Amino acid sequence: MADISTDIPLSDLDSIFRADGFTLEAAPLEGMATYLALLMKWNRVMNLVGASDWRRAAGSLIVDSLHLARFLETLTLPPAPCTWDLGAGAGLPGIPLRLVWQQGSYTMVEAREKRALFLRTALAALSLPDTHVARDRVENFFVRQRNADCILSRAFMPWPKLLELVAPHLAPDGSVVLLTLEPLTPEDTGELPSGGWAVTQSHVYTVQKQSRYFIALKRSGNAV
Repeated sequence: MADISTDIPLSDLDSIFRADGFTLEAAPLEGMATYLALLMKWNRVMNLVGASDWRRAAGSLIVDSLHLARFLETLTLPPAPCTWDLGAGAGLPGIPLRLVWQQGSYTMVEAREKRALFLRTALAALSLPDTHVARDRVENFFVRQRNADCILSRAFMPWPKLLELVAPHLAPDGSVVLLTLEPLTPEDTGELPSGGWAVTQSHVYTVQKQSRYFIALKRSGNAV
């Protein structure tokens, strides 16, 4: 891990995560501090996230990644899954996620040049195995890749369109994981695109009194 100057007290950061039920070991906790320091530095000129200080970012944004790591552990994935994070933006959830969940390969796909530069800068400062940035439109990225085992999306595009887009590029038993602020209701499932999709798992959690959701979908022939 690169030596990045940070004024973030690890004990304070640890307390924020413990309040949400997460106890991190020293290395990922230090990595979180490094990432937050970079995020706040770049945020002053790029407006990467709405949070204006590291405490707000840790308590409202980083904890999503910690919850996501737990959720991914409940999915049926290969031992070394190929994961794509579409529209990676400021590296949320991807960079904090990879500090605590390092299975397989992980590629953050981001078309915007400045955000991709930030992601590469953050990766250069951290020791994240098999974690990559692809500065590209997803349509172009897909054609050069083998199919993914897991595809993550946080508000990248409306989810019915997303499922249509990724269907040809998902492994036969692969999962799409949506990070949303609303549950997928029975009425919503009527909007699932053709080709047979089914919700296989979902999880709701609360961050700062706001409910947030993970929804995992597979092609229905592979659903359990």
